Amino acid sequence: MASVHVRQARTSDVRAMRDLIEPYVQRRILLGKELVTLFEAVQEFVVAEADGRVVGCGALHVMWEDLGEIRTIAVTDDVHGSGVGHAILEALEARAADLGLSRLFCLTFETAFFGRHGFEAVAEEIVPPDVFQQLLRSHDDGIAEFLDLAHVKQNTLGNTRMVKRL
Repeated sequence: MASVHVRQARTSDVRAMRDLIEPYVQRRILLGKELVTLFEAVQEFVVAEADGRVVGCGALHVMWEDLGEIRTIAVTDDVHGSGVGHAILEALEARAADLGLSRLFCLTFETAFFGRHGFEAVAEEIVPPDVFQQLLRSHDDGIAEFLDLAHVKQNTLGNTRMVKRL
């Protein structure tokens, strides 16, 4: 495999990102995202490129002043297990640190991958009650999943809530 370069996603990458994410949606590992949603969130994404081809993506979504969520990490089958996911996660963690975040959250089936990168499973509330009340005002389904709200339970079944302190 050629060397992989992780960079900020561009609008011209969005269709490739959707195509990359779709097999994970079909296997019920990731939630599907409408094309418009990916365009709206493109500034949250990084992509991994090899030989001019997008071979991976991932996003960082800011949830609160000290807390961000790692979302939608996906790689093509031909680079799976080669460190591309690691490079994407490293880039997102560096971005989180640059933004001043001190904790990262993920909701995942891939507990071994995230565990190798310092994430730990959590069951307790991650934010204090006053922040919880503020987050309830968000219209973002990812925030609702983070809060473990009943209306998104179908999205979170079998997933593990994990946190990492930066």
